[in-house]
Amino acid sequence: MASSSKKSFESSTNTKDLSPDQTLGLVSLSLMQKLSQKDPSFSWLLDKDSEKENLAKLRDRLELTDLAIKTSAPLSTQEITLLLGAKPGKMKVERGGLLATKISRNVWKISKINDENSYWRN
Repeated sequence: MASSSKKSFESSTNTKDLSPDQTLGLVSLSLMQKLSQKDPSFSWLLDKDSEKENLAKLRDRLELTDLAIKTSAPLSTQEITLLLGAKPGKMKVERGGLLATKISRNVWKISKINDENSYWRN
């Protein structure tokens, strides 16, 4: 019975334009169908330029990391987590060529790892 009502609705859309109420109903129906799926991902709502946003976030993160290294500014644990991409669990954390050293509670200093002291060697 549901399929016959769909056919009649589709045929009526072909013959004339939809009224505002019908358009709103159609949009609501499609939205409810998307939300009723097992894993409703909202990727269809995201902008297609998400790749540009990711590049901008990466560039900002790299610039902030460079600034933190050059100024030797004290950083909080949350800031270190954002810059390194992982929450530090020890007094010294090495990740991606960077060394985060805990100075005191919730105070960190970030620096580059020297090539001589690096764990990864060829």
